[in-house]
Amino acid sequence: MTRIALLGAGKIGEALLAGLVASGQAPEDLVFVERHPERVAELTGRHGVTAVDVPAAVERSDIVVVAVKPQDITPVLAELAPALRPGTLVVSLCAGLPTALFEDALPAGTPVVRVMPNTPMVVGEAMSAISPGTHATDEQLAVVEKMLGAVGRVVRVPESQQDAVTALSGSGPAYFFFLVEAMIDAGILLGLPRTVAADLIVQSAFGAATMLRESDDHPVILREAVTSPAGTTIAAIRELEKHGVRAALIAAIEAARDRSVELGRAAERR
Repeated sequence: MTRIALLGAGKIGEALLAGLVASGQAPEDLVFVERHPERVAELTGRHGVTAVDVPAAVERSDIVVVAVKPQDITPVLAELAPALRPGTLVVSLCAGLPTALFEDALPAGTPVVRVMPNTPMVVGEAMSAISPGTHATDEQLAVVEKMLGAVGRVVRVPESQQDAVTALSGSGPAYFFFLVEAMIDAGILLGLPRTVAADLIVQSAFGAATMLRESDDHPVILREAVTSPAGTTIAAIRELEKHGVRAALIAAIEAARDRSVELGRAAERR
């Protein structure tokens, strides 16, 4: 069994731990590094996984998953580099950080795979995009795909596309939550109780997402199937277009892409 160490145990880190245990990974083949004692006790009790320091985590693991905030990466790499064994695969879940940043800070030849996951990992429905660094092999990419497959779907992309992935699917759940929030508010404005409006919209969102996944039809076709001539839906679509919702979404995703690029550059300057 592949031994995995997780550096950082926030929401994404814990979701990965939980998914790996649920998929059959033995807890004794998992360790995590976490600075806060109360969080250590919480995760150990919940998942049966041991907390250790960075040298101990690296010494016993085949894969080291780095899941810290981009601004915290410099001290983590400084602690990781002297402890890393040759051939250990490093997997980065850090938004915006290029594989070159890791390769420059870690021993020469270290294989690195960059991953952009998203928060639906906590319910086993993540969308993760992976990209190899200079030294990562196809076999190692396959290992990462299998690992992340325990918590959702995985796609391979060139690293040059990772900032776009970050903007689209990494931040994407927030856009949907924002839209659902607005639709619930609209239901309240129209006289519905909040709980009823929330039930209506959340189930509609779930059903629509299921149709998108299971249908071969383009989203335009699915939308047109709901849009009757002179009906309620086309009246709503006209208002959305009038207020530039499509253009606003595109601009928002471009802004997220630009911020992802900035995070990577800022980390490289540290």
